Amino acid sequence: QVQLVESGGGLVQPGGSLRLSCAAHGFGLRYYGIGWFRQAPGKEREGVVCISELGDTTTYADSVKGRFNISRDNDKNTVYLQMDSLKPEDTAVYYCAAEAYGLGKCRARSYDFWGQGTQVTVSS
Repeated sequence: QVQLVESGGGLVQPGGSLRLSCAAHGFGLRYYGIGWFRQAPGKEREGVVCISELGDTTTYADSVKGRFNISRDNDKNTVYLQMDSLKPEDTAVYYCAAEAYGLGKCRARSYDFWGQGTQVTVSS
């Protein structure tokens, strides 16, 4: 069964950090570009950061540049999202998604598989 499973979300104070994980089951992530997207209540889904299949191209939303970092460990079939200096406006459900032979662009419609999401809440 093909599945993406996110973990690592939770409640954190402003200025804090979280690391999200996205584990693939039933297929090899090494052949896929991976994107992290988020959706806050009442807002549209937005691309946060996306990495290409080869890992040579990443695209970051302006709102997270310098604070978030994506990495992939193909041996563990897992992609990570390190989030530092978190702000209340980062509060959202975060989803990872996989795009076959992806080029690292955050076009949601291009992605083939989606995880169920993990909640991130930034609040004091």
